[in-house]
Amino acid sequence: FAVGMTLDAAIVVLENIVRLRERGMEAEKAAVMGPEQVWGALLASTATTVAIFLPIVFLEDEAGQLFADLALTIAMAVIASMVVALTVIPAAASKWLARVRPADGHARWRGAATSAIVRLTDGPARRTFWIVTLITIPLGATLALAPKSILGLVPAPERLAALAPESPWALRASYLPQGNRNLVFAFIIPPPGVNIDHLENEMGRVVAERIRPYLDGGKEPAVESYFFVAFSRGVFMGARTLDEARTDELIPIVNRTIRGFPDTIAFARRASLFGGFGSGNTIDVDVRTRNIEALMEAALGGFIGINQALPGARVRPFPGLELADPELRLVPDARRLAEAGWSREVMASVTRALGEGLYVGDYFDGEQRLDVVVRVQPWETPEELASIPLATPGGVLPVSELAGIVRTAGPSEIRRIDRRRTVTLQVTPPDGMSLEEAIDTIRTQVVPGVEARLPDDGEVRFSGTADKLQTALRSMGGSFLLAITILFLLMAALFRSFKDSLLVLLALPLATVGSLVALRLMNDVFGVPQSLDLLTMIGFIILLGLVVNNAILLVHQTRAMERHGLARRTAVAEAVGMRLRPILMSTLTSIFGMLPLLLVPGAGSELYRGLAAVIVGGMSVSAAFTLLLLPSLLRIGEGAKRREAEPDRAGEPVTV
Repeated sequence: FAVGMTLDAAIVVLENIVRLRERGMEAEKAAVMGPEQVWGALLASTATTVAIFLPIVFLEDEAGQLFADLALTIAMAVIASMVVALTVIPAAASKWLARVRPADGHARWRGAATSAIVRLTDGPARRTFWIVTLITIPLGATLALAPKSILGLVPAPERLAALAPESPWALRASYLPQGNRNLVFAFIIPPPGVNIDHLENEMGRVVAERIRPYLDGGKEPAVESYFFVAFSRGVFMGARTLDEARTDELIPIVNRTIRGFPDTIAFARRASLFGGFGSGNTIDVDVRTRNIEALMEAALGGFIGINQALPGARVRPFPGLELADPELRLVPDARRLAEAGWSREVMASVTRALGEGLYVGDYFDGEQRLDVVVRVQPWETPEELASIPLATPGGVLPVSELAGIVRTAGPSEIRRIDRRRTVTLQVTPPDGMSLEEAIDTIRTQVVPGVEARLPDDGEVRFSGTADKLQTALRSMGGSFLLAITILFLLMAALFRSFKDSLLVLLALPLATVGSLVALRLMNDVFGVPQSLDLLTMIGFIILLGLVVNNAILLVHQTRAMERHGLARRTAVAEAVGMRLRPILMSTLTSIFGMLPLLLVPGAGSELYRGLAAVIVGGMSVSAAFTLLLLPSLLRIGEGAKRREAEPDRAGEPVTV
């Protein structure tokens, strides 16, 4: 990430030394004067680059955990590169450049480019055109391309829709990328009441026979290893290929292997690099109500609706979709409880002792604290449960005297959120679909039908990674705004001018729209699915430090020229002519430093491809248009300060 950043300072210093040598200055004098002329701009650009990473270092959520070390490393690398550029490079240049007389082979095209920029920004009408065009169009394009969840920066969908109307070109936000992990993970939900022995004999052995040809090498892709684990509420399975590049080919094979068993729900997908089954990009749809029958009906409707609305999605219900597990329900007899001297609350506690156990306190043995749990002797049948004697204030009575035992069916487990019965549908979107797009689809196409099946106290909520996405968007949005604020205040202090600081920040919309266009092109033109996930969002913050460097060079050089008596027009022309070459060089190093991440497949390429696209697109657009926008801004009001005796030397570099 820091390849382009660490070269920027060296490029600026060495290019200025070489420029002075090209004009005939002695090597030692050029080595001294070269850093002196640009150290102010270097200090400003380095300070701003370091400052924008400070908010990331102090983030406490997942974004901070992912990028705090990256931000700290880049900040220290940039500081070290500035120190080297101001010490080692001038010392080496004074020796090595003394034996050569460099010639500027690019003077002609640089002079022509500078003259063209000056002509294009001549006159108030032209400057107004460029300023309005290069600010309003990028802002409009950003509003059209940015995800509406980022534009709103609020979790409520109603406010999002009001603040940021949907755009057909808008990108979609995701939480974390999937990653190219060599593991296909599968989960199987067996029929209610199935025991471990049945899962092993009727399912495990069949799966072993189906996958054996791939283990033996008889079929492709060859499987390196697999595991099959059965537990009380389901089965999970995983498999790895010998060739990591063929992991995706294993997904349909595992799906065929685990499907076909009666009354089971099974699905497989590539495991996320950031956790287990789809943990980097999943949605928890919580269906809640106190009516258990209505809850199961609504959850089943939601399960079917999600599969229809999102073909290829994987939906895993917690705890289940039907009341099919054997259940013993104890119905207290209020009259007999009162005669025995107990209340319903006491009977509820006793019921826990009849089952998994009743916690009554703890015991400390001097080294560790142990729970004290009351539990009756094991029982096997409902009749044994009914005959268990209970010591009550009214005497010893069997359970059947105090509560009726009803044989029925219920869910495999009781799941409550905010004290209400809940069935959670954990949705993993289809490959290539962003988290935000999947949430919008479920919210508009599935939720209304589910809510229609729920009673008045029922509701549907999104949680899990969906909540984390909104939290991350607010956190990253706050970090982005804080970074811009720090940039503005820091540059105002270094330039001693709020106006110059604002001029530099006006180059940011150009970079932002370039990044969003690059992501859009990856999806629509090159066919590479790329959503705006957390790793990609970090690219926008990195981009801030890169983009302002070019603007700082132009503003700093223009003000230096004006302090030495040049008119505004000539000062801008000289600044463009002198800094055009280092701007292009530093821009190209940043772009080509990121191209391997964007173009070359390999380990980690899927994770950082979006980040690389953000920086490549942003730097390309901002470099091209900043050379028109900033001269137009810098030349505002030049007519009032023009010196009539000042010669027009546009494109001819001078030594200051």
